[in-house]
Amino acid sequence: MIGVVAHDAGSAEIISSYIRQNNLTCNYSLAGPAIKTFSLKLGPLTNMSLEELVVNSDKLLCGTSLTAHHEWEAIAKAKKLGKHSTAVIDHWTNYRERFVRDGVWHFPDEVWVGDETAQKLAIDLLPELKVTYVENAYFIDQKKELKKLSLNKKEKTPGTKILYVTTPMRAGGQKLYNNPLHWGYTEEDALRYFLSNVNCLSNNILSIDIRTHPKEEINKYDWAYSEYDLPLSTTRQQSLMEQIVECDVVAGCATMAMVVGLLAEKRVVSCIPQGGRIKPLPHQEIEKMHELLEQRINTNT
Repeated sequence: MIGVVAHDAGSAEIISSYIRQNNLTCNYSLAGPAIKTFSLKLGPLTNMSLEELVVNSDKLLCGTSLTAHHEWEAIAKAKKLGKHSTAVIDHWTNYRERFVRDGVWHFPDEVWVGDETAQKLAIDLLPELKVTYVENAYFIDQKKELKKLSLNKKEKTPGTKILYVTTPMRAGGQKLYNNPLHWGYTEEDALRYFLSNVNCLSNNILSIDIRTHPKEEINKYDWAYSEYDLPLSTTRQQSLMEQIVECDVVAGCATMAMVVGLLAEKRVVSCIPQGGRIKPLPHQEIEKMHELLEQRINTNT
């Protein structure tokens, strides 16, 4: 019996898709955004405490998080009972930081990564662990949805539709490093940087849809409506892939939704503000806003 432990939405998306695709029967200990993610894909589930799950499972399949303790504690409990634990890494940054809290390290026996780029990073950054390539099940689902949505794609309207995907930086910096500006900017700084310079992406912007992170309130960025004279909207009524299919550009800092944009063959732009200390996504196809701004300055001089 596999015990599944998840908190953050990113790895929850991958694990829940993997379970559905392979028709697995599992025990579950879910918390945070993962509860909604799993229920949407798998229906109602019995949610166990960590202690109950570890005792009643033969091995663990865990998500990972930079700030939540849920998966980190599960790995520690599995280690004490001599049970194998696997952690799914859903991103391309901060690999080691996922396994430490207040200077205490709890490493799983194995990590799963979903693409060759992540595999190379994990082998380099986690040399003490077994690294296994398992195709990203969430991306498999997204490709299927993309194919369906593309068949019913609306006729293109002249102009540029932009989807901006947010990342909550401040809370993570505060929780991990006691400094909300640890990465050199907050999520509000990033959005202001993007909106202040968005004209470098197009001279005819039809819409800018701000898609908030699952951890954020839907109205968190409503202040932008009064600060910027731009065609802004904020909604979560559509799925991520529905919004990506309808847009021309996916913009953000360093979030998985940007890679989903690449899967959909959209133009993807990283908007990490100048001085930001977070590593950009390693995908070569992703453009960088600061480079686009430099190009425009050089063209005009």
